[in-house]
Amino acid sequence: MPPTEIVSIKPLLAFLAPLAGIFFINFLRKNQNQREAATFVAAFAQCALVFSMLPDALKGHFHVFTFMEILPGVHLRLRADPMGMIFAMVASSLWIVTTLYGIGYMRGLKEHAQTRFFSFFAVSLAATIGVAFAANLLTLYLFYEMLSLATFPLVTHHQDREARGGGRTYLTYLLGTSVGFALPAIIFIYSKSGGGPIDFLSTEVLGASLSPTAGGIVLLLLVFGFAKGGLMPFHSWLPGAMVAPTPVSALLHAVAVVKVGVFCIIRVYTGVFDQELLHSVDTGLIITYVAAFTVLISSLIALSQDNLKRRLAFSTIGQLGYITVGISMLSSGALAGVESPQAMTGSILHIAMHACGKITLFFCAGAIFVGSGLKYISQMEGIGRRMPYTMTAFLIGALSVIGLPPTGGVISKWYLIMGALEAEYVFVMVILLASSFLNIIYLLPIAVRAFFIPKNEGSFQGSAKEAPWQCVVPLCVTALLSVLLFFFSSPLVELATEASIYLKPR
Repeated sequence: MPPTEIVSIKPLLAFLAPLAGIFFINFLRKNQNQREAATFVAAFAQCALVFSMLPDALKGHFHVFTFMEILPGVHLRLRADPMGMIFAMVASSLWIVTTLYGIGYMRGLKEHAQTRFFSFFAVSLAATIGVAFAANLLTLYLFYEMLSLATFPLVTHHQDREARGGGRTYLTYLLGTSVGFALPAIIFIYSKSGGGPIDFLSTEVLGASLSPTAGGIVLLLLVFGFAKGGLMPFHSWLPGAMVAPTPVSALLHAVAVVKVGVFCIIRVYTGVFDQELLHSVDTGLIITYVAAFTVLISSLIALSQDNLKRRLAFSTIGQLGYITVGISMLSSGALAGVESPQAMTGSILHIAMHACGKITLFFCAGAIFVGSGLKYISQMEGIGRRMPYTMTAFLIGALSVIGLPPTGGVISKWYLIMGALEAEYVFVMVILLASSFLNIIYLLPIAVRAFFIPKNEGSFQGSAKEAPWQCVVPLCVTALLSVLLFFFSSPLVELATEASIYLKPR
């Protein structure tokens, strides 16, 4: 059954809800309880609006809103299709728990400029929803850039030399690649598509009018131009951004920024090229190799990191590589004459599964810092006895990122591995399994040593206690969600499968 479009204001309202919340956040800034209540109202409103469109999306009825026609045939348009719905549901629901966590973290450390912090947090979630519901390439690009600019004040929140250096690296990589690579490619596509931006569900995509060489160059420019996806060598901004407060790190690595990067790459593969052109580009295989290389090398680098947030940052780079390698097999697998729909489904599912597991780990890292002042893994032996809730949640989050039951991460990784076999790329399957083994080595010992190192032998000898309840409750919620996604994954799998059908290159 072909999809139908419902003209609706709901996608616009989901985008505007956080922006409306900014007014009240600043108006109520002198009363922190009221200010944070306004943040919650905006978060719940956005989440409710997003989930209200789910029943229609499952039936193939997509809510659509057109902002304006900026040039003849060039529209800024939002559409809530299944792919966008998965991403929007993950982002909007995790914003609620991240807000509660942010309150406990910022208050616990008596951070400065909390009103500014929550304001730009809201802008970032508005931009994320804009990306999720972008109906065409131009709209996607504009909201992508909006997110880069909105998260910069969050990365540089501490305003010291380290924060400014991390912020410069952050903008240099993200704006440099998007303006230098993605924008020229989009302009070229605009010139080749008859004067209009590529609509992601339209049949008017790049095809016979473009040679395989030109198509390959455009594919490379777009994939590396959306550098939030974390592919090497454009990955250094990600560990550099760890100078930000931990709620921001959770936002960057689990909810918004990095997921926007891989989401854009999925849109490029499924909404810009027709099937024949995508299968003929020689660079498709290059991207698969680069993504697989990123998965393996980032996992090896993570082994050497003693700073907990940096270890998690390199872990994120590797997990993003899983998503990219899965979607890239749409073209590289076809070079062998084989399709890999399971790999595409796995890539879409991993956006949600990894988000829940990784946000749990970052929440735990921040709670450890608030409760004990520790940043380094070598100092955390035996700390589990004093922070049992935090370290139990860490163990669950680690299991999800590794891809072990009973957590949702095993489901998305299963689809990715089956997709690699389906595409006849055994080397990709081997790399995914090797990376998962490395995940075990650099994540599980942290929790094991926290609980099972004898008290007198543990390196941690200082005082520690659980962080404020506003920090502990969110990490327990996300850890529980990681488990629930294992037992109740059917609706998400159904939506991802539905997305794979609509997004298959035409």
